[in-house]
Amino acid sequence: MNKAENLDATALSELSELSELSDDELRTLDAHWRAANYLAAGQIYLMANARLTEPLKPEHIKPRLLGHWGTSPGLNLVYTHLNRVIKARGLDALCVWGPGHGGPSVLANSWLEGSYSETYPDVSRDGAGMERLFKQFSFPGGVPSHVAPETPGSIHEGGELGYSLAHAYGAAFDHPDLLVACVIGDGEAETGPLAAAWHSNKFLDPVHDGAVLPILHLNGYKIANPTVLSRLPESELDELLRGYGHDPIHVTGDDPLKVHRAMAAAFDDALDRIAVMQQSARADGVSERVHWPMIVLRTPKGWTGPAEVDGVPVEGTWRAHQVPLSEVRENPEHLRQLEAWLRSYHPEQLFGPDGRPVADVLACVPEGTKRLGSSPYANGGLLVRDLPIPSLDQFAVPVEKPGSTLHEPTRVLGDLLEQVMHDTAASRDFRLVGPDETASNRLQAVFNASGKAWQAEFLPVDEHLDRHGRVMEILSEHTCQGWLEGYLLTGRHGLFSCYEAFVHIVDSMVNQHIKWLKTSRELAWRAPIASLNYLLTSHVWRQDHNGFSHQDPGFVDHVLNKSPEVVRVYLPPDANTLLSVADHVLRSRDYVNVVVAGKQPCFDWLSLDQARAHCARGAGIWEWAGTENGGEPDVVLACAGDVPTLEVLAAAQLLRRHLPDLAVRVVNVVDMTRLMPRDEHPHGMADFEYDGLFTTDKPVIFAYHGYPWLIHRLAYRRTGHANLHVRGYKESGTTTTPFDMVVRNDLDRYRLVMDVIDRVPGLAVRAAAVRQQMADARTRHHAWIREHGTDLPEVADWTWNA
Repeated sequence: MNKAENLDATALSELSELSELSDDELRTLDAHWRAANYLAAGQIYLMANARLTEPLKPEHIKPRLLGHWGTSPGLNLVYTHLNRVIKARGLDALCVWGPGHGGPSVLANSWLEGSYSETYPDVSRDGAGMERLFKQFSFPGGVPSHVAPETPGSIHEGGELGYSLAHAYGAAFDHPDLLVACVIGDGEAETGPLAAAWHSNKFLDPVHDGAVLPILHLNGYKIANPTVLSRLPESELDELLRGYGHDPIHVTGDDPLKVHRAMAAAFDDALDRIAVMQQSARADGVSERVHWPMIVLRTPKGWTGPAEVDGVPVEGTWRAHQVPLSEVRENPEHLRQLEAWLRSYHPEQLFGPDGRPVADVLACVPEGTKRLGSSPYANGGLLVRDLPIPSLDQFAVPVEKPGSTLHEPTRVLGDLLEQVMHDTAASRDFRLVGPDETASNRLQAVFNASGKAWQAEFLPVDEHLDRHGRVMEILSEHTCQGWLEGYLLTGRHGLFSCYEAFVHIVDSMVNQHIKWLKTSRELAWRAPIASLNYLLTSHVWRQDHNGFSHQDPGFVDHVLNKSPEVVRVYLPPDANTLLSVADHVLRSRDYVNVVVAGKQPCFDWLSLDQARAHCARGAGIWEWAGTENGGEPDVVLACAGDVPTLEVLAAAQLLRRHLPDLAVRVVNVVDMTRLMPRDEHPHGMADFEYDGLFTTDKPVIFAYHGYPWLIHRLAYRRTGHANLHVRGYKESGTTTTPFDMVVRNDLDRYRLVMDVIDRVPGLAVRAAAVRQQMADARTRHHAWIREHGTDLPEVADWTWNA
């Protein structure tokens, strides 16, 4: 046992004075738990006669029975005992409810403590409010059956499993006085994201971070099958959990009073240990990694519900997962069983004549913002502060004329992020997360301001590891996403840097976060939080060395399918536009912003002032690149993304040289949502704007960073859509030269010139020789790279020369 784990016996003895339950405490805890169970079951079944003031009748039952009873009694037990320790110890606490199917439990408990009625005054904490609470659950015009944004005290949507523990750690980072309990269902524990998230304790700084208390709830079954962890022998499960870095405390049983005593002792033991561990790190300077406590709770699925239905076991089996009695309106025996079940909690003892909870039920409930449903940590917009972003002028690259210099855009951004890290050193409310790619993505300047969070073993060869660091790297995109979501939802800021092809791993997670933000925006009581910002780099066009497996630009397509009021996508073409976009997204609230930018040397096209103006427009004409000369264009060359911009400008230069009489307009798009109609997206262009930019009747050759059909989808309602021809990635990749990647996908400058000739009326005959030259250049390219392994000198050494 190392020094950090050799807990001071005197300190533990003093803290353990809280651990003995008196008979009065036991009685009131059980009363609270029974009340929560009654309210949870009532929400699933009843739309009238909420307090059973008359015999139960079929018309009191909802016509559609929706909800999940199986996990609810266990969640109610956790909520009850969290109330006790929060009140006794004066804790600031948050709970992440992994079995989010147990929505009726969290709703029941927030109603009991009064948080729900304060948030929704029409659902008052009395008989009339109980009627509304019951009827609205999983009912048209009501609330979801899962723990959702509508649920006070929640930061976690329970509709999809696997993310709870990562969310909990994200919430604990840089909140040193916060306890984050996390209930993990044994079904959820089988998911890949949850399995990786156990390693989050190697990144939790006991000095600057709060504590996470995992509570693994083993009730034995998923929807229809046993759960893996519940069937492991206790010794094998303990080995697994200790291997993850936790010290498990077991609570097992089905006798409520015995389980209450065991649960109270477990919470006190765990919190005593956490207090001493934090004290050892903060006051005594102990730096060895500790094994944090956790609770393993084994109770029957559907505990206290019907033991048997129609002659088959229900309590303690998968049959209790959702609705144990499914034919209550039609089957008199089911109706009788339901009434007996509900009356077994003795609601007449728990609620007064007016329907208000009695004093015994509320004895364990904390007050004010200490209540789980009223914690400001669960409404992070109340806590968020403006991020101190320095002036961009000190980071911008000088641009005397377009295309005369090159910089690595993400390296330039790294200098800005370094300063943000410096300026948040005291507030500790900004983190950079990513899967082992900070330096690979050219953001390593941040290490001058903060190292990489690390609590495991240090070796002499290690670089930039820091027990107090705020750069987070773990080779699990799921965990990175979960950390950042939890961090943002509790009032802080951050950026997720990732290889473009592998951010798809979190497709489903970002989908859930977007849904959360969309719903939150409709709730006046939820304050806006900092946006979830992605920086996608090492992108498709410069993954020529890693090959086909690393080439996928489709995350943008996924995100742009989602709620338009929430999502934004930016493709800055150079370093200064990346700075401008970063400044914007880091200041924004309640969005998911996707920024795609290259890390390889890239031409500088715009000065900082020009970049700001261009990014504010979102899309605009680059007059210096075209040959309109104030007249009407014959063709529009459009581009979005750094490599497509380069190829369009190279094509424009070829057209200037070979077809000097052709009027070419060059349009660059930074904000992809500008292509959408205004009535489909807040950033969308009105038709007259779009028509003025792209024309209504001229060919538009659009070179796009990703899959070409996205541009067609965004612009399909436009007048000139029939004239739109898009080049982009069409799933042709390999390990090859950078320019061969664009040639293989027909995005190269020569192909773009050929497209212009093919589509501008009259050029097919008049410019046949030019087209032939372009085709020959592509042929020469193929022969050259196979002999030399490098791109043609005319491509590799190309510069802009208007």
